[in-house]
Amino acid sequence: MEDQEMQVKVRRVSDKFTESMYVLANEPSVALYRLQEHVRRSLPELAQHKTDMQSWEEQSQGAIYSVEYACSAVRSMANSSVYFKNIDSLLRQAINMKEQMSSSQGRSLHDAKPSPSPHVAASRASSS
Repeated sequence: MEDQEMQVKVRRVSDKFTESMYVLANEPSVALYRLQEHVRRSLPELAQHKTDMQSWEEQSQGAIYSVEYACSAVRSMANSSVYFKNIDSLLRQAINMKEQMSSSQGRSLHDAKPSPSPHVAASRASSS
């Protein structure tokens, strides 16, 4: 019987010891210490990620600005089609007027008789 009592007492002591170790291992101060270690190890990497993200944000903001500027330029070009049509119409009118002037000048030169030069008139008079 003494053996059984001893085993029960040993079991109680070992259970109490195990429970105490479990409480110590999971005590809030130990948890905070482990959390502090984790933060100390991972903080430099997180800080680097933050600076990388800020850099990427700046680059993307620049790209977004460029795209918006290009879109507004394309929109203004699309809106300027009215002016290009007007310019096209005016150029066609100018070309037609130039052609009319060229053809009228060609007719007036062709229709006009050249005045005889004095040498030609004198040679005609002497030959008659």
